[in-house]
Amino acid sequence: MDLGIAGRTAVVCASTRGLGRACAEELARAGCTVVVNGREQAAAEKAAAEIAAATGAEVIPVGADLDTPDGPDRLLAAVAQVDVLVNNNAGPPFRDFRAIDEQALLAGVRSNMATPIRLVQAVVDGMVERRFGRIVNITSGSVKMPLAGLDLSSGARAGLTGFLAGVARSVAHANVTINFLLPGSFATDRLAAGQKVAAEQQGVTVEEIAADGRATIPARRFGEPAEFGAACAFLCSAQAGFITGQSLLIDGGAYPGVL
Repeated sequence: MDLGIAGRTAVVCASTRGLGRACAEELARAGCTVVVNGREQAAAEKAAAEIAAATGAEVIPVGADLDTPDGPDRLLAAVAQVDVLVNNNAGPPFRDFRAIDEQALLAGVRSNMATPIRLVQAVVDGMVERRFGRIVNITSGSVKMPLAGLDLSSGARAGLTGFLAGVARSVAHANVTINFLLPGSFATDRLAAGQKVAAEQQGVTVEEIAADGRATIPARRFGEPAEFGAACAFLCSAQAGFITGQSLLIDGGAYPGVL
């Protein structure tokens, strides 16, 4: 399927690995010029070279920590304009809410709410002027199904969703859409690391932890990053212009609700 975005410029935050990388790869495959971002320039350059080799697209590496004062500006300065923005950032570590001090609280809100909003503020008016823009925010399935221990992540990402819900409606007339992708359990380094910690804490094997996790998912497997990337690319497509302000849960059926 031709997504109708060849020649567009896409900026994908935190895209050297995991779900962000999968999104960058699919947008490159669709013909976009893609800015790949990581905290370290070397990691960004490596990912950019690999994606360019696999897709033939122009891929621009930008090493920048988006939680620093100049990080977002350095990222956006890599290209003349942004047609597609994929907001992504690592979530706060798993911890009891009682252990979250003020510094950790503010850092979590900055990473998962304030920084994405700042990036949207920087690019949305240009999108409106050009009458095309696609903004996808990667949040979490915990926005709909909060989990104890991920309270800061759930709260900050839910705050981002609420903040941008009204913004989405205010720019829809200009063919600018803002949507949210809510991942469940995907086969990423982050999931593997969590399984390793759980196995050590419980005195069992990593495979036992993984098997227990798969058993809670109706699809009986973890998601593949490429599946997530394809969903992101479609939301960024020309054909998705009538979809805005929506939260798409991709979790293999783990969330039991209907809304």
